[in-house]
Amino acid sequence: MNVSLFPDVVVNGETIPSAAIAAEAQNHTAPKDKPGIAWRKAAQALAIRTLLLQEARKRDLDADPEELAPGRFETEDEALIRALLDEALTTAPITEEAVRAEWARDPNRYRSAPLWDVSHILCACDPRDEQERLVAEARAVALLARLDGDAKGFAAAARTSDCGSKASGGHLGQLGPNDTVPEFEAALRTLAEGGMTAAPVLSRRGWHLIRLNATAPGQVLPYDTVRPKITLALEKAAWARASRDFIETLAERAQISGTNLAPI
Repeated sequence: MNVSLFPDVVVNGETIPSAAIAAEAQNHTAPKDKPGIAWRKAAQALAIRTLLLQEARKRDLDADPEELAPGRFETEDEALIRALLDEALTTAPITEEAVRAEWARDPNRYRSAPLWDVSHILCACDPRDEQERLVAEARAVALLARLDGDAKGFAAAARTSDCGSKASGGHLGQLGPNDTVPEFEAALRTLAEGGMTAAPVLSRRGWHLIRLNATAPGQVLPYDTVRPKITLALEKAAWARASRDFIETLAERAQISGTNLAPI
């Protein structure tokens, strides 16, 4: 006898197909040993979506899909939910006092981007080619062992780099966030000024030995500069609270089985 691992999810008499929940579950994270959590998150998300669509249809709203990006449009369901939330949600305007109070809580949160003065040595390879990757890694490890933390010898060793920066001792100049590939920046952010990576760092371009020569932390930005950003953040937070309250109201008067809307 086949027994369903999860109960059917029914919202106001409308059953959500298990296949739809299984497909949605791929969009939700869960510990590897607890796949049921992803299923529960998916069931909850689809229950909320069903509630909203039922309410939109009850209000006889029309779906008018908008273009999200060149050639990519909302689905009719997405447009219907947007129309419902536009009609149902109201939020108070964000006041100047609220914006200034949020800024005053900790002005240090609002800084210009830091700058890093960086040098590196690249042992280039195609990371997808295992043999090529291993050979380049062995070369990078040998270089690192020879340096043994010697910052002065870094420029001389960089003459063997596979990057054009070898002509300047591996010096890349001043970099800011997003100026390098993500793997490089992630390693760079762990370094203290004058420090060097303890092991080669793999990126899509090969293995890097990275040295942080100096760092200039971002400066605290003036209130007038960050005011629009704070206002937008407060508006989004207010809209999120209003949407949660609206969904809770719909759920309170709905008949839902097979899932609940409590935080997971």
